[in-house]
Amino acid sequence: MALVDIRSPIICAPMGFAGTPEMAAEVTKSGGFGFLPATFDSSTKIVENLRTIRKSLGVAEGQPTPAGVGFIGWILDMTEKSDDPRLAAILAESPVAIWFAFGKDLAPYVAQVRRFDTNRTHKTLVFIIVNSVEDAQHATKDMGADVLVVQGIEAGGHGGSYAPPLFTLLPAVLRALPDGPPILAAGGISTGAQIAALLSLGASGVAIGSRFLFTPECCYPDAYKSVLIRAGLNATVRGLCFDEVNRTMGWPPNHNGRAIANDICKDAEEGVNLEERLRRFDESKLKEENTRLVIWAGVGVGLTDEIKDTATVFQELHEDMVKTLNIFTIGCASYKIITSEGGMSNEL
Repeated sequence: MALVDIRSPIICAPMGFAGTPEMAAEVTKSGGFGFLPATFDSSTKIVENLRTIRKSLGVAEGQPTPAGVGFIGWILDMTEKSDDPRLAAILAESPVAIWFAFGKDLAPYVAQVRRFDTNRTHKTLVFIIVNSVEDAQHATKDMGADVLVVQGIEAGGHGGSYAPPLFTLLPAVLRALPDGPPILAAGGISTGAQIAALLSLGASGVAIGSRFLFTPECCYPDAYKSVLIRAGLNATVRGLCFDEVNRTMGWPPNHNGRAIANDICKDAEEGVNLEERLRRFDESKLKEENTRLVIWAGVGVGLTDEIKDTATVFQELHEDMVKTLNIFTIGCASYKIITSEGGMSNEL
């Protein structure tokens, strides 16, 4: 993607409670683009994390930091009215990009970014997550997004419960916005071959989250990573039961989260009332049990079963992507030779 000056179309998504400045820096160092999650962190903490990234990348003070910060809309609705508003403090650090997701109305925050940039040469790129064609049109035409993150239902963490699968949603958005902004595909992506397929469909790049959970840079505790390593293809489920016991409710209508299925889901399915579910969750946490952990993860976790450093994961994804694209190109060329010699149409 030329917008963020990267050699590989792989972006590390801002994963709340999992992503770290070390992870974001390693992705950017490797030739991609790393995002840092803001979640509920204070402005001081987010600024500190951005400066950690800048130092790791050797970027001089006053220069734009080649990384981004991801904000959740409904959390911004609370923090920007508090005595510690986040957005202005982070913009002052000149991250290359800001990522907005999951708010009833993100437009005021996009407008705040644009106003902040009017008095300086640095222009912040605005990424917006969308889960439908209508979301994409609104983000493009009404909010002026610089980049759309088209997120399918397979994605880990939060998103629209109404989202179609990525391989259906992406072509639909591309068809609806033929002259729209660059599009990142997101949801269930764990291999370079999947990246190649999405690029072939028309995506400008991919936003990957869950694959980077399997790294030492991910701040998930070891107990969480052990669960992830053992996870199969049907290990995750979507719902609000995780947020209910985690006390992180606030998502817009028709949004929920995908996480590793466990006794949290079982309690909800059996009709246990919220008070009792909270008691069980808190008790399990005190006992350090692994039966009621909130582990946000996408469907792609079933394709990974080992921990490797972020740089290695990135390199494997990139090389697999290139290999697959080369095979695809050769295959298409061979097809054209065969059909032309046979006097047939070259159109697939």
